[in-house]
This record gives sequence, C-alpha cells and structure tokens, in this order.
Amino acid sequence: MIQIRPVSDLRNKFPEIENIVVKEGQPVYLTKNGYGSMVVLSLEKYAELTGDIEFKLDEADKEADLTGIRYTHDEVFSRVRARIDAGR
Repeated sequence: MIQIRPVSDLRNKFPEIENIVVKEGQPVYLTKNGYGSMVVLSLEKYAELTGDIEFKLDEADKEADLTGIRYTHDEVFSRVRARIDAGR
C-alpha cells in the first residue's frame, strides 16, 4: 500500500516511517501543504534504483579528464537515439 504522509511525520513519527522504509522496504511519499515534497527510501532501494549510474558517471569523469573531446547535447542524444533505434 502506498504510504503518503505529511512531512511533519518525518519529525514526529520517525520510528514509524523508518519501519516502513527499512523493514517493509516501501517508500514513503511526503507532502508539504498538500503537495508532494519528497520520497524517503532505504539505502538498499535507492541503490537498486540507481544501479551503477554513479559508477558510470565516475568513469565518464575520468575519461573526460584524459581527453579534450567534448560533445554537444545534440550529438549525445542523437547517438543515444540511434543506438535505441538499432536495438529495435
């Protein structure tokens, strides 16, 4: 079941929210003034969602330090679209 709580619950009912997030493995959606504000996730769930993105970004930073080659936004996304289309 989706857990939607006011952001004040993070302060006032932290153990309850922690139980939902850590033990039950469910995210808790927090609202402020009736609007979505943030999502609380366990570290494990966050790692599942991000996968190896951080690792790939670190690799890209290292590669950028080794070369002067830079690509524009259009060049990057054209190549990504071409790879996606080729996989169909």
